Amino acid sequence: MNSGTPVKTKDGSHTLFNARVGEHYHSVFGAVQESEHIFIRAGLEAFRPLPETLHVLEIGFGTGLNALLSFKWAEKHRQPVQYLGIEAFPLAESTLKQLNYPEILQVEQTVFLQMHRNIMKQKITPNFSLQVLHDKLRDFLPEKNRFHVVFFDAFSPGSQPEMWTEEGFIKLHDALIPGGILVTYSCKGIVKRALKAAGFSLEKLPGPPGKREFLRAAALK
Repeated sequence: MNSGTPVKTKDGSHTLFNARVGEHYHSVFGAVQESEHIFIRAGLEAFRPLPETLHVLEIGFGTGLNALLSFKWAEKHRQPVQYLGIEAFPLAESTLKQLNYPEILQVEQTVFLQMHRNIMKQKITPNFSLQVLHDKLRDFLPEKNRFHVVFFDAFSPGSQPEMWTEEGFIKLHDALIPGGILVTYSCKGIVKRALKAAGFSLEKLPGPPGKREFLRAAALK
């Protein structure tokens, strides 16, 4: 288990420093701000037309912030979402209880904590079901043509190069439906080359505060 002391970012929301990889989980310029900009607005809100149930896969579940924001989005829009998170190193509940996301996003802390306990798929509300697998990407075998959106939120290529490989992105490309999208905060050359080699088309989008740009990739079939 990882653990750490919450760090307040510039928008008032917390992040954590992961000593194992030497990085924060979220931007110190604003954790909630960054996640909303990259994963919600450029991910969930970008996939159209909306299916009856939107299937989301997150690589790097981490603090659960992206899942909590997706939960809020699903409830607001009354859009059913099935969310699968992959996290090889889950956080201790004692650490999770210190994070201020429930307070900032006006969600019950019990809901946030429940998200981290869902080894088996479970309905949080009628509009949102979630499962978190404690697997590494290399061991994860997703169903093909299953997901509409992938959130790729691993630590940086410099810290976790094994996560940002052509082989890993091929697996995610195959897991997406035709035209499905993958969003990630990284815009490094090695990431773009690996995504293109895996069969994605890329677009660079303006980043949130503290980041010039990020990537959205569409699965070409």
